[in-house]
Amino acid sequence: MKSVFGIVFGLLPIAWFGGLAFYFYQTNQSMGGIATKELGPTIIGLSVIAGLFAIPVLFRIIKLASGGSAKPRTIAGGDIEVEESGFDADAALARYLARKAANGGEIPSYDPVPVPRPGGFGRKQV
Repeated sequence: MKSVFGIVFGLLPIAWFGGLAFYFYQTNQSMGGIATKELGPTIIGLSVIAGLFAIPVLFRIIKLASGGSAKPRTIAGGDIEVEESGFDADAALARYLARKAANGGEIPSYDPVPVPRPGGFGRKQV
């Protein structure tokens, strides 16, 4: 439902700028085309802006049509299908604990290099 509202609200600026472009085009035609030099860039600009607003809407429509969603899919038995990733948290924890045990029970700490503090603003320190 959220994606449908996103598409509907995404169509509003397209309708607005497209409607303005159509209005100026009809106005130009009703004057016999004498204002083409003046209204031409405006019509083209409004059409480009409407086209730019159409790009995200097209991506949302394609995503909706392809069935892509962020929700996990459920199998017929009611179990949730989980996507497997390449990261295993248990293996990472085991590696950490093995490295810690190899170093005598503690991870070596690194002391930062001392950085001299700059002088204050104003008088020169003696």
